[in-house]
Amino acid sequence: MTTFNLVDATIVETPAMDAATRRIAANTVADKLLAAEAAIDAAIAAVAGLTAAMPQAAIDGNVGIHVGHEALMHAMESCQSLVKARTNMIRTHKALVTAQADIGLAEVAIGDVSKCRELREAAQVHHLAAVA
Repeated sequence: MTTFNLVDATIVETPAMDAATRRIAANTVADKLLAAEAAIDAAIAAVAGLTAAMPQAAIDGNVGIHVGHEALMHAMESCQSLVKARTNMIRTHKALVTAQADIGLAEVAIGDVSKCRELREAAQVHHLAAVA
């Protein structure tokens, strides 16, 4: 059984909470995190596409600039809110890396690691060259 200590925000370990159980739980959270990140990016792309289409539709339809302006403003606000949500998801991701270390789990890569700057930098091989 696992309990959460509200006083100092720690997880109280019990025999049932071994490293394998923690890894399974962490992997579940990681899967959900990646899905949420992808969903936010897809939503941003969809709303940005809609936002770009509205003024073009006004141009193509030869209508005044005032037509659909309120809708355009709402779409822009929606896009801005989604970008803020994306920022918070990045913060969530970083905080979960800290939480992972707090419970004693080593970092593992899940998904497409080419998207992770830190892993790409660590994987780069630096060769020595002779200089004259």
